[in-house]
Amino acid sequence: MTERNRQQSWVHRAAEKIRKAKPYDLFEHSIATILVLLISFIVVIALYKLGEDVLSLLVSMAFDPLKHETFQIVFGGIMTLLIAMEFKHSILIVTKRQQNIIQVKTVILVSMLALARKFIVLDIHSIEAAKIAALALALVALGAVYWLMRERDAWNMEHGRQEEG
Repeated sequence: MTERNRQQSWVHRAAEKIRKAKPYDLFEHSIATILVLLISFIVVIALYKLGEDVLSLLVSMAFDPLKHETFQIVFGGIMTLLIAMEFKHSILIVTKRQQNIIQVKTVILVSMLALARKFIVLDIHSIEAAKIAALALALVALGAVYWLMRERDAWNMEHGRQEEG
């Protein structure tokens, strides 16, 4: 099959999907596509800013990964990028029609990543112990829910049932 035939075939399949799709499905797909593009743009800008920060630290000879402030800047930026990319990936699944909605497990995973990032950038000298305990409790609760959902999915697969979300 030539490249031109492959492209026409892809365009034909896409046009057929659009013709058969319900209006709300088209709306949902359009919104998801716009969100993916916006998040991709944010990731590129955040990556540029992270690179700029690391380069600035290297030039000023202040790059010491063992120094808490440097660690917070670099790994806080990396975690922010990972969170954005995971979030984008979950939306991208919707645009590829592998799922109709964002899965609850993905939202919980992104929330856990955000809390892990919060712990990385946390200045323990300026926050009360109760807030740290509350963040830790939230992380444990999200972890427990995520674990329970994975167990449910494993049980459903063993018993031939469909995943519920």
